[in-house]
Amino acid sequence: MSRSKMFSQVLRAASLAALLTSAYAQDAVHAVEGAVTQLDKKAKTIAVKTTDGTEDVFHYGEHTSVRDSRAAAQAAKMGVVDTYFAGKEGSQVVVRYMGKGADKTATLLEDFGKDTLKVGRGTVTHVDKESRTVAIKMDNGAEATYKLGAEGVVETGHGVVRANRYVVKEGDKVVVHYTEDEGGKLVRLFKKL
Repeated sequence: MSRSKMFSQVLRAASLAALLTSAYAQDAVHAVEGAVTQLDKKAKTIAVKTTDGTEDVFHYGEHTSVRDSRAAAQAAKMGVVDTYFAGKEGSQVVVRYMGKGADKTATLLEDFGKDTLKVGRGTVTHVDKESRTVAIKMDNGAEATYKLGAEGVVETGHGVVRANRYVVKEGDKVVVHYTEDEGGKLVRLFKKL
């Protein structure tokens, strides 16, 4: 093998390794649900009290999107966090974010209004892949069925995936944040415990 061919192969391998390292170094997008407690326009932060009682603070900027889940057209709007959430303390949101600790940056804030998101915790008892539904036996003994649509996300620990693409397994212990309408219970955030 000539030196130029060997150099070319080494260069290709090094480029591929650098590309893969760069891809794995990227932060994954995660999700959390809670109620907005404070908006600081000067610091460009929004505080959210999660259902487990902790308060997370997220940075936001012109690339942070806001989506009103109650609007007929659920188009996300970028750069409107300051005006959209002004005076909306108590609104329940699902925050998609990147980063850890004090360096969390919101990528999307989905607003559900006050007292609209409900929470269930239990064990998956049945999965219907065709209809994209899961039955969960709640900690209180009741059983409920939830639809895993494209509107919801699943927090996997390695990042979020769309609920309609996630493979749920019977026996999984989960917490589900959902809304209800005439079509039933629709998953908005699903987490495996």
